[in-house]
Amino acid sequence: MPYVSRDGQGRVVGLFEQASESAAENLPASHPDVLDFLFRDTGGERNSARFLASDLAFIRVVEDLVAVLVEKRVIAFTDLPPAAQDKLLDRRSMRSYLSGVSGVFSGDGEAKII
Repeated sequence: MPYVSRDGQGRVVGLFEQASESAAENLPASHPDVLDFLFRDTGGERNSARFLASDLAFIRVVEDLVAVLVEKRVIAFTDLPPAAQDKLLDRRSMRSYLSGVSGVFSGDGEAKII
């Protein structure tokens, strides 16, 4: 998670790996203020960041929906196209790495998509 510095109006004006006197606030990379900084239009418009934040949230909805359908055995994970399987597994791996968890397992030892 990056450390951010803000201007007098509270807008993010810089992202840093390490905390400093001017950047002590730590925000997740998906935070709307971070996305606004990264995708700010030259005129300062926030539309790009809002769309991106909405897409990121919707991606998680789709992931959760697939997980529920697999868990309820409505579909099998292998029913998904290989490219979709790869993307879901890659995101699960990234989320696991970022959370410091090596995987989430149910009581029966079955792996779950997180």
